[in-house]
Amino acid sequence: MTTAAYQRVVLKLSGETLGGPDGLGLDCGRARALAHELAGLAQLGCGLILVVGGGNLLRGRAAKAAGLAAIQADRIGMLATVMNAVALGSLLAAEGAAARVFSAVPLVPFAEPYTSEAALAALARDEIVLSAGGLGHPFFSTDTTAALRAVELAADCLLKATTVDGVFSADPRRDPTAIHLPRLSFAEVLERRLAVMDATAFALCQDHGVPIRVFDFSQPGALERVLKGEPLGSLVS
Repeated sequence: MTTAAYQRVVLKLSGETLGGPDGLGLDCGRARALAHELAGLAQLGCGLILVVGGGNLLRGRAAKAAGLAAIQADRIGMLATVMNAVALGSLLAAEGAAARVFSAVPLVPFAEPYTSEAALAALARDEIVLSAGGLGHPFFSTDTTAALRAVELAADCLLKATTVDGVFSADPRRDPTAIHLPRLSFAEVLERRLAVMDATAFALCQDHGVPIRVFDFSQPGALERVLKGEPLGSLVS
């Protein structure tokens, strides 16, 4: 049996991963397909922590632009991540995968209160951990949540799932001359002002030596290949 190249990873997914063709709403078919894929990776023996955004249910910038107070928009966004995590946790259970949903915002009985000790205990039981509710405070992104979870749960790598194949010298969707950068140091990212993650999340990973792999999650089997050690996308370390 092929085993994972990592003992434990944090996988950061956008909420749009669970959305419909336009990235909005909760598309149960897409969510079920994701749960099936994740459940099938249990045999690799890699501890998996999922941090899912809430952009499919509320896009913060649009909400703030429409006049919603920034704090309230962020709070609703945190609730959206809990909704996504609860749905995905239920679908993982239906696939026979042990999963546990934690929330940084107290929302019993929908999710268990998050503590690093409780999450580590779940990982020790070979359960998939879903970390929702952000950090429990406004003004922190799900990138930052993923970075902090990677640090406090001693993850080997933070996997950032995107729709482009890694880090480029410019946005490849706008600049056809953009060059793919397969491997970079934290210092190079800062020097070149490349947008890998938000500044707080990036600083956490840099300060604690957590490598970041950015890869195109939309490619079939991409996550399994990454977990097995294939150098897809880009690695920042």
